[in-house]
Amino acid sequence: MAREFECMNANMPRQKILIVDDMPTNIKVLGDALKNDFTVLFATGGDKALSIAFSPHPPDLILLDIMMPDMDGYEVCRRLKSDKQTWDIPVIFITSKNEEEHETLGLEIGAVDYIKKPFSLPIARARVKTHLELKRHRDFLEWMLMKRTSEMREMEAEYARLFFRENNQN
Repeated sequence: MAREFECMNANMPRQKILIVDDMPTNIKVLGDALKNDFTVLFATGGDKALSIAFSPHPPDLILLDIMMPDMDGYEVCRRLKSDKQTWDIPVIFITSKNEEEHETLGLEIGAVDYIKKPFSLPIARARVKTHLELKRHRDFLEWMLMKRTSEMREMEAEYARLFFRENNQN
């Protein structure tokens, strides 16, 4: 069983992380820390981040700064969480806003975590891995539910056909 799981994981595509920050040095630091384990995308503003998130191949997780010039991270998160196409992409705020009310707001609008700058790279990496693992499990459970629902509908349709045929023969 463990061997099957290892094979299944080996065949899975690398998960994608979108880093959104208006400071290229912040993107570089995080990107360098994550690039060995994940495919790393980046955006320096909210509009570009939304464009990537709404693309045919969206990221699996978004690391999002709050303070950006064109559109703040809160607004980016609100737009992601209000759309059926992107509502399930986990968002982790990484920001220098250290006040409790900012963290509370971030979590209330849909972020799964909040990392305060300056941060520890090992801890940030661990949180990213945890949330990506949770997302992978959730995606698998949703896939299983859709598959089982489809199978149940097929079985119900077959039962109805058999029942109808049996009633017509009597």
